[in-house]
Amino acid sequence: MCPGVATLRGRRPSGDPDDAITRLTFIASQRYDRPMTITEITSEPRFEISDAQAALFHALAEPTRLALLQHLSTGEHRVRDLVDHMHLAQSTVSKHLACLRDCGLVTVRSEGRASWFALTDLVHLTGVLSSADALLDAAGASLSLRDHRDHDDGLGGGL
Repeated sequence: MCPGVATLRGRRPSGDPDDAITRLTFIASQRYDRPMTITEITSEPRFEISDAQAALFHALAEPTRLALLQHLSTGEHRVRDLVDHMHLAQSTVSKHLACLRDCGLVTVRSEGRASWFALTDLVHLTGVLSSADALLDAAGASLSLRDHRDHDDGLGGGL
């Protein structure tokens, strides 16, 4: 309980709006006893964020999609090959491949009834993943997916 609240609880509210303001001011002055300085931000952001970047990072945020990208780094594969390798339902693999295709990370070509998927640009994808590692190293972050999920569960969210 905030200091000073017990003192005010014994008093009956008068119904006067000024009395309510006085009480809130008194409570606030008792609770927030440290002065706070709000620094005005005058500089412009140092980078821009686009919807395309948000979609790309969304695609890279899913471990299954990262595993698909990793497997596709070995070469072109049919959906059937990816289903067998990932041990997932065909509909699940197709859903993830559609997301990766929409973001421009993979290409698809048809050959008869089969669809063959390949990485669009292995060099740049490797560069993005290497940059992520460098950023984590620079921040001194040692993350695991399990720790991250536990953290999100504690916040009421989830992956």
